[in-house]
Amino acid sequence: MNVVDFENIHRSYQRGTDVLNGVTFDIEAGSVVGLVGKNGAGKTTLLRIAMGMLEPQQGAVRLFGLDPRREPLQVKRRIGFVSEDQILPPFLKVEQVLDLHRSLFPTWDDSIARDLIDRFGIPARTKIKALSKGQARQVALLCAVAHKPELLLLDEPFEGVAPALAQRLAEVVADLKEHGPSVLLSESDHVHSSELLDRLYVIERGSVREK
Repeated sequence: MNVVDFENIHRSYQRGTDVLNGVTFDIEAGSVVGLVGKNGAGKTTLLRIAMGMLEPQQGAVRLFGLDPRREPLQVKRRIGFVSEDQILPPFLKVEQVLDLHRSLFPTWDDSIARDLIDRFGIPARTKIKALSKGQARQVALLCAVAHKPELLLLDEPFEGVAPALAQRLAEVVADLKEHGPSVLLSESDHVHSSELLDRLYVIERGSVREK
């Protein structure tokens, strides 16, 4: 069974300049798939299409057999999402952010949240705006994982954080592989994720090929 199906996805922001040009691939249930490409190659655009944040101009995407634009609630409740530019409410404390996510997701698991807080050493009573970039990324990953999603979309999760923090994030993703969700993970290179992957795709000039 496929969790994600991209079929002939096209997307451009300027006429005559395709960001995505006929992207077709799938993600099987329980697999960890990497998507590698340079900045501007179209990785973020593709993940935003998967999330239903953008609509393809041609082609179709299905998550769990559903259209993320037409059935956003049913899809997003089954997804965890972490992006490089993700913004958590800066005025809230970490524990308040967790409370917010707990109220949004019926499948939220406090034991997972507590384990990751301890593992990362996240100061739960600190406001988001006082955290480092790496700590904020850890909070975002915690929120994405603790509601036990069926699919985890990670857009450049290791970019711009200290190597030690990036390693911790990679270890969490590795642990998920045993019993956790399917994962689509994008990177500008695959230094952190190469050992985690079942399949690796390269995106270049708007096209995707398996490596």
